Amino acid sequence: MKPIGFAALGLDHRHIYGMTQGMLDAGAELAGWWTEGDPQPRAGFVKRFPDAPQRSLEELLEDPGIDLVLIACRPDRRADLAITAMRAGKDVMVDKPGCITADELARLRETVAETGRIWSVNFSERFEVPATTVATQLVRDGAIGTVVHTVGLGPHRLNAATRPDWFFTSAAYGGILTDIASHQIEQFLHFTGSEDAEIMMASVGNFANPDIPDFEDFGQISLRSDRAQGYIRVDWYTADALPNWGDGRLFISGTEGTIELRKYVDVAGRPGTDHLFLVNGERCEHIDCSAAPLPYFGNLIADIRNRTESACPQERTFRVCELAMEAQRIAARCGANGKRHTEPDG
Repeated sequence: MKPIGFAALGLDHRHIYGMTQGMLDAGAELAGWWTEGDPQPRAGFVKRFPDAPQRSLEELLEDPGIDLVLIACRPDRRADLAITAMRAGKDVMVDKPGCITADELARLRETVAETGRIWSVNFSERFEVPATTVATQLVRDGAIGTVVHTVGLGPHRLNAATRPDWFFTSAAYGGILTDIASHQIEQFLHFTGSEDAEIMMASVGNFANPDIPDFEDFGQISLRSDRAQGYIRVDWYTADALPNWGDGRLFISGTEGTIELRKYVDVAGRPGTDHLFLVNGERCEHIDCSAAPLPYFGNLIADIRNRTESACPQERTFRVCELAMEAQRIAARCGANGKRHTEPDG
């Protein structure tokens, strides 16, 4: 069977590295890349994938051998580029946030309905984390009973000196809940088996960067569905001594046990990544998940071939983005700039 061909469009965020490598590992072929200007991640991309040619955007979109495009340009430009690609007959995997305004989401929905193309947001904190693969199977097997609550923690290192100007402008990145918290919202829906959720509380703040008043370095959400509740905290406070960018964790509480994921580091504990701690009526143990597979990429290839939704249901992808933007819109704001965040125009 002919391999799926793909291209990388927009290299403004380093997430494009994992997106590209995941598709290559699943058997797809990189046919080229394009980006606007010379963003910092471009050099790293070329170093990692030296055999991929730089081509024009028009050439890539017109190439019949390219089935899928990966998009990691500025967040405020992702929706329009995705719509252009889908109208050119390409399926799309986009870095999160896939879009940052309600108008963009409405146009994306319309385009998917009109073209039949796939619009997939790469929620990498689940799709690129082996520990979540193991946790998914444990939950499906009933290892902790019925899931009734999740806590998702997403701390990040700011590295302000290396960030482009748009990174600190809410009209360009959408706000901390639209951006980072979309990961944890998706995980809540996935692990609780919920089709939908309701935002009960949201707040954002700027406590450590008063010189950048439009930036948000803290956010939290409380949400619930018809079967479970959840809490989310995200921030840009990772301290320099941590050996990676953030101590991301997920706690899953069920009626018969608990699962904790220490995705990227076990502070002052076991080396490596992808640590899972399971406690139920018979087991109390640590599971090394580092060798577990990442099914998202292979499933997306199958979806492209078969027009299915095994990587992530299309409606869930839309709803996650919608919930994240809703939380951002209603969030109380405090800290260096106390005014309430308003959604960017357009």
